[in-house]
Amino acid sequence: MKFKNLKSTFNKGVTIPSLIFIIGTCFLSALYPKPTENILNGIKQFIFVNLNWVYVWAVTLFVVFLVYLLFSKYANIKLGANDSKPEYSFFSWISMLFAAGMGIGLIYFSVAEPMQHYSSEVFADNHYVSRAKQAQLYTFFHWGVHAWAIYGVVGLSLSYFAYRYRLPLSLRSCFYPLLKDKINGKWGNAIDVFALCCTFFGLTTTLGFGVVQISSGLNILHITAENSFTNQVIIVISLIALSVFSAISGVDKGVKILSNINVMSVIVLLLFVLILGPTVYLIGSFTDGLGNYINNFFNLTFNTHVYEKNALPWFYDWTILYWAWWISWSPYVGLFIARISKGRTIREFILAVLVLPTLFNFIWMSVFGNSAIWFDLNVANGKLSQLASDPDALMFRFLEYMPLSTLTGFFVIAIIIIFFVTSADSGIFVMNSIATKNSTKSPKWQIVFWGILLAVLSLLLLNAGGLKALQSMTLITALPFSIIVLLFIVSLMKGLIIDQKYYDTNFSASTVPWSGEFWKERLKNIVSFKDNSSVDHFIQVKTKEAFTDLQQEFAANGIEAQINHYENPVRTEIEIHQGVVNNFIYGVENKVKTVSEYMINEENLPDLDDKKTHYPRSYFGDGREGYDVQYFTKNELISDVLKHYERFLEIVSEERNEMFISSNANQGKE
Repeated sequence: MKFKNLKSTFNKGVTIPSLIFIIGTCFLSALYPKPTENILNGIKQFIFVNLNWVYVWAVTLFVVFLVYLLFSKYANIKLGANDSKPEYSFFSWISMLFAAGMGIGLIYFSVAEPMQHYSSEVFADNHYVSRAKQAQLYTFFHWGVHAWAIYGVVGLSLSYFAYRYRLPLSLRSCFYPLLKDKINGKWGNAIDVFALCCTFFGLTTTLGFGVVQISSGLNILHITAENSFTNQVIIVISLIALSVFSAISGVDKGVKILSNINVMSVIVLLLFVLILGPTVYLIGSFTDGLGNYINNFFNLTFNTHVYEKNALPWFYDWTILYWAWWISWSPYVGLFIARISKGRTIREFILAVLVLPTLFNFIWMSVFGNSAIWFDLNVANGKLSQLASDPDALMFRFLEYMPLSTLTGFFVIAIIIIFFVTSADSGIFVMNSIATKNSTKSPKWQIVFWGILLAVLSLLLLNAGGLKALQSMTLITALPFSIIVLLFIVSLMKGLIIDQKYYDTNFSASTVPWSGEFWKERLKNIVSFKDNSSVDHFIQVKTKEAFTDLQQEFAANGIEAQINHYENPVRTEIEIHQGVVNNFIYGVENKVKTVSEYMINEENLPDLDDKKTHYPRSYFGDGREGYDVQYFTKNELISDVLKHYERFLEIVSEERNEMFISSNANQGKE
């Protein structure tokens, strides 16, 4: 696809339908804001009232599924080859997934939501202590395990099929076990169009929230005279410019650095409120709230309030809206989490995505929400609860009861800006990735294009008042996507079962490497350590001779084998090309290991002068763990290769392994 002779990596089948739908919906919402809002809001209300059980059951199944995987035999499977390593440090990884997952909402709702629950007519008849506890409990519920389970299922499915099956990092890839090669056609395009539209709408509405809150904060801090559209234009242009610059810098620079700054900033703000606020009350209320959440976990999970008619509107406007909101955001967040999670095990992934962000959210919401309620009761004489209907200003009004309120107000605005830029730059990155079918390199103008489109349509909707219509549209898309995510679970389980059986397949007993014939030579090798040059010699001479003999014998049997040799580190491999399935590869590489001090100092053990020793280790095309082959003779090496080749033929002959070893499934192999 080309735009005025500019090189482009856009995929026409995904980009054109997505742009038509995105631009059409936004213009419709801007030109006819009220009629569009009324129609979409009517559809949303119908879904929330009549199909809310779909959300309740779907989110519950997401939680159950991830907990099952956490303790299952699949938990140690890596999101990538068996020997792959994580790309990012643990802190940077957590920072990025946390910033992408919650972002501005953490600032926007940390005071507003607990205060709105506390002030709600639904709980008006309760004692103020009971209302405070209920406010904390439902805030925990909406921002806890259930929210992150939605992101977790999508992110895990994407990571698994992208890095384990080496498919493109795209939602279509999650359907590979169900649709096979059809994911590369119209079905796959339709899934990616859906994901791209969800991501764009979610970012646009979030940008709207962030801009309005920043504008309101600047007005309260007397930086601007009024909360005008002109101010919003300046804010949007500034934020998008920063986001585009960060996105162009790439995930390794812009997104990672901003995410780390984000986490450090919110920790500073959190400690400020905790230490200078009602500290003892906050620690006690957090402890009480955590216990209350654990005790009521199952009741909260399954409660549809069907026997409490007065509470139903509240249930639709909070719990169901939140589940729909998280689900509609999950294509974007899931794709970004997957992008940064290569090399982690399934257990690592689930623990990090479910437990750590949830715990931090609980601490954050407790400190800010309970502080606001405490000030409302003991200092403000109810003035904060009276502002519950003005969430844009509530955080800044709350900070007025804290020391250094002007300084902290500016600090909060800075955090919102960084949060938005982090969400937007990762969102722009994800949208471009979907639109290009995960192209490894795209021209920078495409990143700029998405940023400009996001800014223009956001301002159009802010000016015309069409943001609520777009928000309703975003929430409506959550219903079909919840069904799609349930199918992700089916697909993921099918893939995991095949994966486990593949790596559990044993070798034939017909090829045992060592017969014991050359035991004296073997003993001599065992009691001597190897340096770098001797291992290189082993690979370049003995291994190459073994592979050459094998290559000739394969040729005599009508099979073409290729020998590949590499330097730094030295490694040699024999490769047999396949047309339908993955190539068979058996290689030997020079590896280094550190020897313990005990081994060096022990007199009755082989002599060793240095802590580092080298050894030749086998490796395989499917990423299985290799092993030390330094004691093998040439014939034993040949025997070992044949052992793995026999296993390879046995596996590829079984229909159940078709999608795991298909060359189509592994077309993205580096």
